[in-house]
Amino acid sequence: MAAMIRLFRSSSSSSSNSISLIGRSLSTAAASETVKSQSYPHNSHSTSVDPKAKTVQWVFLGCPGVGKGTYASRLSTLLGVPHIATGDLVRDELKSSGPLSKQLAEIVNQGKLVSDEIILNLLSKRLESGEAKGEAGFILDGFPRTVRQAEILTEVTDIDLVVNLKLPERVLVEKCLGRRICSECGKNFNVASIDVAGENGAPRISMAPLNPPSQCVSKLITRADDTEAIVKERLSIYWDKSQPVEDFYRSQGKLLEFDLPGGIPESWPKLLEVLNLDEQEYKLSAAA
Repeated sequence: MAAMIRLFRSSSSSSSNSISLIGRSLSTAAASETVKSQSYPHNSHSTSVDPKAKTVQWVFLGCPGVGKGTYASRLSTLLGVPHIATGDLVRDELKSSGPLSKQLAEIVNQGKLVSDEIILNLLSKRLESGEAKGEAGFILDGFPRTVRQAEILTEVTDIDLVVNLKLPERVLVEKCLGRRICSECGKNFNVASIDVAGENGAPRISMAPLNPPSQCVSKLITRADDTEAIVKERLSIYWDKSQPVEDFYRSQGKLLEFDLPGGIPESWPKLLEVLNLDEQEYKLSAAA
């Protein structure tokens, strides 16, 4: 592992600049972004996160389709910090017809994980752009996905909290197969109507569809990688690669595991509750 990290730092490696830039950008964020002091709750599988922590330097983990982007984006807006989703960075690069687009298309269409080198390259470009705009603090979504990435991140910044969103596999598959994108406005929708009975004492999970407005109905498209075979392959790869990442942060007492009880109406208030966040209070503070 040390040899691999040295490879990223070597002056001949393109990832060397990525590591130094990530460290510089995240350090800037740590120095300038604060919110009110709060205690981050934990469950029986984790230890307490420092209640005196003030910086918003969070990571969102979770299987493909669990809703990391949805909840990270909402928290980003509420707390006034950037939401950086590596999945969005990959999709933007695919649309750009840049030097990595063809290579990325092959990887994504096969349901494989994008390499550390490519992710670091895209992340460093995003951080450089944000730094130039004066952004501070962050909520990372989709990074880190491997222990190697987690160790690199630990070397350049302190993560305050890692939120691990969880849903049963059957629900995840149905959600992914129901995803739709409007080819004109770019907004995301979901046509799946999910009602899954709980197992082993778990409660039933129901999620209403997120239907598009009439002007988008005829323009809906499905992501190329949202087929049942690819979704299941992505889930399998995720569980193999990301379980050690969960263990990595669990051992540091920073992992908050959150079982989504349903769709946004059911889950959002409960997530705010476990994070000790008052949505109305933050909105009033931002408006002041």
